[in-house]
Formats: sequence, C-alpha cells, structure tokens
Amino acid sequence: MYIVDTRISVKELQNMSEKMFARLVKAVIDIEKEIMTVDADLHADEEILMLEQGSEQHNLWGINLYPDRFGSENWIEFDSMINLRPSWGNKSRGVDDPAIRKKILEIVTKLVQP
Repeated sequence: MYIVDTRISVKELQNMSEKMFARLVKAVIDIEKEIMTVDADLHADEEILMLEQGSEQHNLWGINLYPDRFGSENWIEFDSMINLRPSWGNKSRGVDDPAIRKKILEIVTKLVQP
C-alpha cells in the first residue's frame, strides 16, 4: 500500500490487480490534495494511511480501478463502504455528488498513465 502523488502506470496497476479477486485495485482519493492510495485489501486501510498523512475525512473517497478495462468508461467503479456518509449527504456506497465524481475522474486521469 502506498500513496501516489505523481504518476503510476496502468502496468503497475495490472500487476497489483493480479492478487485481487475480480482483478481490481482498491484506491482512496483525496480530492483536496489530488493524491491517491492504492494496493490494499480494504479501502479502510488506505483511508487510515491517508488520515495519518494529514488528509481530512470529508476529502477521502473510495473507488475501484479495473486496469484491464483502462480506456473504457467502466474502468473506474465508484463503490466503497467508506463513501457511505449519510450525515454528509452521501447516502450510498457510491459517490452521489456529480462534482465530486468529476473531480475524482480528473485526479485519476492525471495520476494514471498508459
């Protein structure tokens, strides 16, 4: 598990996905710092790492990356238990706010390179 603050290749993500069920990579995005944590069994573990590094809870969102689908619209899945925050207006495991989804897509596009 580590923080990506510059770039990561799709090949690196593919290598990580080989050890996971469904060949996915769990990631937590900090939409304020524009960084992400990857390569853990649980989004919660990545969330803890980000919090320890100074991220704020309301800026952290969990997603799944499917590197074998890179380039298609379904290579990013907005689904994580850490996203379930009814008191903050997010009532699902997804990311209900379109502006936050857009920001996450921008960050992932910036950090993940072919």
